[in-house]
Amino acid sequence: MKFNFLILLLCTFILGSCSSNDDSTEIIQENTIETEDAAPNGIFIDFAHPTSGTATVNTDQTVLNLTDFKSDDGPLLELYLTTGLDVQDYVSLGVLKGLDGDYAYTLPTDIDLNTYNHVVVWCVDFSVNFGYAILK
Repeated sequence: MKFNFLILLLCTFILGSCSSNDDSTEIIQENTIETEDAAPNGIFIDFAHPTSGTATVNTDQTVLNLTDFKSDDGPLLELYLTTGLDVQDYVSLGVLKGLDGDYAYTLPTDIDLNTYNHVVVWCVDFSVNFGYAILK
């Protein structure tokens, strides 16, 4: 008897969790619309050194903000916008403003963020990618 009750309870749970309702579909559709209109952003990923934080472009695409950013120190670190991790085609946003905190960088007015969609912490002296974020 207990076994039958457990099976019935398990089936009810499985069927209930697999059902859908129109409210949840609307919420998913609303979130999808919001993310399509959102400004490009990405999360930093370690490459040669620990690097973390978030890179976000404002809606006017004039400023790149680093939030909760952290990186190791290096002899000369710059922030690059690149077309890929090979860092062959890049635009320098200048010397890294700090290693721990929130920072803002002015974007060039003619930058195409669909092409230059990698934000790279680049060690100029040793040609090393410390870490990167991909803007999506």
